[in-house]
Amino acid sequence: MKFYRVLVFLPISASLAAPFSVTSGLFNQDATDLGLSRAPGSQTITVFTPTASSDHYGNGVVMIGFKGKLYCQWQSSAVDEDAADTWVAYSIGTINKFANGSQIETWSEPKELAPTMQNGIRTSGGWNVYNDTLIAFINVWPADTSPKGGGFAYYRESADGITWGELKPVLMKDGKHMAAIIEQDPHEYDGRLYNAAHFQPGLLANPIYTDDLSGRTGWVKAKYMNMEHSGTNSREMEPSLFQNSDGEIVMTFRDQNSTYYRLASVSKDRGATWSTTELTNMPDSRAKQSAGNLPDGSVYLVSNPVTNKTRIPLSITLSNDGKVFDRAYNLRTQSELPDRVYEGQYKSIGYHYPKTMRYGDYLYVSYSTNKELIEYTRIPLTEICDYTPTPETADSNSTATPGTSTPDSSAVQPVDSVGTSAIFVQEKAIKNISTNKPLYDTKGRIHSKRASFGKYFKK
Repeated sequence: MKFYRVLVFLPISASLAAPFSVTSGLFNQDATDLGLSRAPGSQTITVFTPTASSDHYGNGVVMIGFKGKLYCQWQSSAVDEDAADTWVAYSIGTINKFANGSQIETWSEPKELAPTMQNGIRTSGGWNVYNDTLIAFINVWPADTSPKGGGFAYYRESADGITWGELKPVLMKDGKHMAAIIEQDPHEYDGRLYNAAHFQPGLLANPIYTDDLSGRTGWVKAKYMNMEHSGTNSREMEPSLFQNSDGEIVMTFRDQNSTYYRLASVSKDRGATWSTTELTNMPDSRAKQSAGNLPDGSVYLVSNPVTNKTRIPLSITLSNDGKVFDRAYNLRTQSELPDRVYEGQYKSIGYHYPKTMRYGDYLYVSYSTNKELIEYTRIPLTEICDYTPTPETADSNSTATPGTSTPDSSAVQPVDSVGTSAIFVQEKAIKNISTNKPLYDTKGRIHSKRASFGKYFKK
């Protein structure tokens, strides 16, 4: 009898040896919203909205906090995904706190983090903060790499988030350049930095770790065996990771075999060796995702938990121990998805490639909407874990672990889809404070700055 209950609990092809599972019936695949409610207190902010004179493609959105400000990077191009004119943009967010405890963020015009290149492209590789230094990782994809598709990891660093040093190679422990595309959310646990990279030839996903907490050097390619695959791209792709209640590191992957469920592997020796990768019963649209730990040690997964290619809704799934995920909330849904304004190759609709970070009293989830709007949704930590806010939390640097780096009815009417000026939003917020009215509408959206950035984006 127990055997048959397990079959109901897991999809037929899921492994009983999988590092984690999802409670049966958590996601109703027949409902567009999966039968989930919105994450309490969550609010959505738009960093960049394209215009007729700006770039129309944006994806690979990653955020971090540094010296009291927020930083957001993404890959940008005029029309198509991974086009020859691709470059890496970033914007700086100012946190505005008010006497009633509310907070809004306003964003600068996009700046250049990595320019276009000849015979290849550069894409966003994520962030890290080490001591008083902000480190930006950049992935470089030379056009002449053989087999086609592989690349190299680089970084730039800054003491103020404005002036940047030259592009330098990320180094392995043996001093060689990392010949791989580095993933966008490094995690620090117990004095070690963990991540994954897609190594040449092609794109072969593999866990990596280093004891250099800056992430610039010392990376070790862990002992890991890829699942059976054809060609030079692994079945496992675009992973993220978390630590479970036993102190084990769990890595969760996108499955290129289109099972529409997550893959997972576990390390019990601080990332040195990894178990056989197993298929879980966590639904997944076959896309990039993000995982991590909350301040009380509980675990989250942010993804599109559907059994098809549609990247709607965007949801957060929670677990007390990282072994059984038993509750979930929506962050963005079909009902609030805006129309795609501009056409382009591979510009499918939906909420794409989420990445996460903790900063201050919030979990920030960044993503691209329809591969053109650069957005994020932030969730009060008090709503999703056992957490007590402290007055100075937002003044300290976010951890080197971005994963460790929707709206409800209490939120107020968003500004229209064109956006509004940051000054107007701040004035409106200040007026609302005096009357104790909420700062956001029922969709929790604020467009924090008019997106008239054509002079920066026009090619």
